[in-house]
Amino acid sequence: MFGYIIINKQEMKFKEFDLYHSYYCGLCRKLKSSFGTCGQFTLSYDLTFLILLLTSLYETDTVCQTYRCIVHPFQKHPARSNEFTGYAADMNLLLSYYKCQDDWLDERKLSRKVFCGLLEKNIKHIWKQYPQKNQLIQDRLLKIHKCETEKIHNIDQIAGYFGDIMAEIFAVRTDEWEKELRRMGFFLGKFIYLMDAYEDMEKDRKEGNYNPLLPLWEHGEFEGECRQILTMMMAECSKSFEKLPLIENTSIMRNILYSGVWCRYELIKGKRLESSK
Repeated sequence: MFGYIIINKQEMKFKEFDLYHSYYCGLCRKLKSSFGTCGQFTLSYDLTFLILLLTSLYETDTVCQTYRCIVHPFQKHPARSNEFTGYAADMNLLLSYYKCQDDWLDERKLSRKVFCGLLEKNIKHIWKQYPQKNQLIQDRLLKIHKCETEKIHNIDQIAGYFGDIMAEIFAVRTDEWEKELRRMGFFLGKFIYLMDAYEDMEKDRKEGNYNPLLPLWEHGEFEGECRQILTMMMAECSKSFEKLPLIENTSIMRNILYSGVWCRYELIKGKRLESSK
């Protein structure tokens, strides 16, 4: 789906990686059991972080079972799941569906339109179960599309719309932790949107597509300004994270927030510098 909210494996202990991956496997299995193989194709690491966060915050009971799968056919691997695994699977499918719709509208990718059709049967169930969340996501995506069509380069405004989407997804309950969860999701959402724009810069310039970071590129301040903006987003996200009463798996989540989210950035930046030589 996005692939920016990931771990830095090099800085993680083996047992922590195995634990993290077991939640990822749990999400994969839930997508398949709930939505079939098509649902499984939407799997990404981004929502695994949310499962870890909510599991630690609400101290919910988690079941661990071992399975073989296509990826691991010869050896059983542990898969952890709980109530938030199902929630993350629903949100994962919802975001993937609208991402496919966006790709079809923007780039007329026929494969995306076909995949949307395959997901529609299951997506209707999610619409009914989470009408408020679905309505907000639709509203903000329409606003993003309007900004892109009108070529509005207000970075804070357009990234904020995707921030609203992630804020709504992070706020799984109406309780004392809702405010900080929404704030975390908001700034993480802004980071994801801007990282996507950062990665697509050359492609968008070449094809004449909209990109909110284009003015920074044209003014010759692209790398420095982008790094500063992205750092601000993650600083605010991490500030809310540290306010939550989390005990379990905090080292894994800190690995993601303080290091993992920058892995893709450094990879993109390195390739860009290499190609400019």
